[in-house]
Amino acid sequence: MEKMPYQPLVDVLEQSLGKASTILSEWQRGLPTLSAGDVVLRDLRADDAESLFALLTTEEVSRFISPPPLSPEGFERFIAWTHLQRAAGAYVCFAVTLRGFDTAIGIIQVRQLELNFRSAEWGFAIGSPFWGTGVFERSAELVLDFAFDVLGVHRLEARAAVLNGRGNGALVKIGAVQEGILRRSLHLRGEHLDQVLYAILADDYRDRARTRSAAVQIH
Repeated sequence: MEKMPYQPLVDVLEQSLGKASTILSEWQRGLPTLSAGDVVLRDLRADDAESLFALLTTEEVSRFISPPPLSPEGFERFIAWTHLQRAAGAYVCFAVTLRGFDTAIGIIQVRQLELNFRSAEWGFAIGSPFWGTGVFERSAELVLDFAFDVLGVHRLEARAAVLNGRGNGALVKIGAVQEGILRRSLHLRGEHLDQVLYAILADDYRDRARTRSAAVQIH
């Protein structure tokens, strides 16, 4: 997902509250904390704005995503928006942190494409100092488990600009299947870029997880 699905808070406040169910799922009230190895995912907090602004607005990180908020205050509004959308049952966004280091170093988000998350789209942005460290892979596995087991997602899509070699490689590494090229589908900085459409199906993901588990037991 190379567009941060953010709108100014004033534009979505009323519609988000209007969509909120009177009976909320536990995750709508607040996201659980997920962890694997040195990676800890948690709900976003207002005080994450400073670190997210510093890490996600650099040229290398923002090159292939829609322009992020332009200030820490903009990130505060984005964080408030994520909470409204979560409460409305349409979207989740985890802060990526490291064990013993509670500063947010990135985000992973999932938004519904169909009601009840049967079909959804996900995306991520992680500060470049943490690229190539395995943080993305561990974070992605946690979010995939959450998407398929808790949200009930059947089909999870992602898009990556053809020119975004690192993003494409990361998606393939975790088992995403390329389904096609979306021509000139991403408008960034005056250009229209081609994107690769990827998908992961719940059944395929669970089969892959069982295969990995069996391999571990054999060795």
